[in-house]
Amino acid sequence: MEEYLVPTAFGEEEFTEKKSRFIGRIWPVETEEAALEKIQEMKKQHYDATHNCWAYIIKDGAVRFSDDGEPGGTAGMPMLQVLQREGLYNVVCVVTRYFGGILLGAGGLVRAYTRGAKIAVDAAGKSMKRIWTVLYVPIPYTYYERVKLEVAAFGGIIRDTQFGAEVELEILTPEAQAQPFLDRLTDMTAGTVDGMEIGQEYRAFPVA
Repeated sequence: MEEYLVPTAFGEEEFTEKKSRFIGRIWPVETEEAALEKIQEMKKQHYDATHNCWAYIIKDGAVRFSDDGEPGGTAGMPMLQVLQREGLYNVVCVVTRYFGGILLGAGGLVRAYTRGAKIAVDAAGKSMKRIWTVLYVPIPYTYYERVKLEVAAFGGIIRDTQFGAEVELEILTPEAQAQPFLDRLTDMTAGTVDGMEIGQEYRAFPVA
């Protein structure tokens, strides 16, 4: 199964440029139909806006964008390029503009819509969809902080922590990193820590 980045959640942020108000929004979506629904929602919600420009990328599907009345190439394409640079899929972005009476020029528009998309991406966060190996790792308290550092170093995530006679961790690592991570724990603890694989999941978890 492929691994790829998706938005972690809905993200929204706004800014003002020469009295024009720009509102950037991003959603995770699974289908083109869902992307179009979000675009229509924004058009209805912001019916009084000057422009509702948009772009979306569906994994193994459609890639579309619209300038919604802005000069060609100054809004939708710059927004799409942000999504592509960020490596996102299954994502739709809408940047709403309320015109403030001062023209920005083509370059100014490109910069504004690029910024609108980027701040929305940052607000949403990014998650990696991939096969994650689930590990159960019981450790002595003395190794807890060091193991947390190793989990991060191997690109893993601590999903659950139970504090009892020892610390019991449920850890997710990228599939290819599971055995190297367990080997590292064995070496680091001189064989006193012995984790085990308890399953696999194909899903998205935040990475940024």
